[in-house]
Amino acid sequence: MLTVARLSVEDARLLIAGASAKAREIGLPMCIAVCDESGQLIAFERMDGGKITSTIIAQDKAYTAAGAKRTTESYGMASQPGSPAYGINSAIGGRLMVVGGGLPVLAGGEVVGGIGLSSGTPAQDTECAQAGIDHWAASITA
Repeated sequence: MLTVARLSVEDARLLIAGASAKAREIGLPMCIAVCDESGQLIAFERMDGGKITSTIIAQDKAYTAAGAKRTTESYGMASQPGSPAYGINSAIGGRLMVVGGGLPVLAGGEVVGGIGLSSGTPAQDTECAQAGIDHWAASITA
């Protein structure tokens, strides 16, 4: 039997709160997705003004980060021609994202979920995703 560490709905809300606060701070409405360790969606928010096309992208970034247990940005580097994961972005029906903005969420060194953001540049998406993780981590240690 396995024991699985997994984000709760309340954890997902904390992640979204931190990410959306950062998005408001930089003046950029985002689409924010949080999934569990297996890549299944727990919560999603499209801030007013978040790009319509970014709804699925954010979800796929969270899915990739949790399922692959790595940042989506790292897949971008590894999926270039001549690299070990070249072409992986076409796997799983194209759901594997290779653009920054998806981060795994860790607790006790174990991946318990993923957060994905989309609507800004990859750097802005990643910055807001990290803010979500920082907010969540601060709240669970308080």
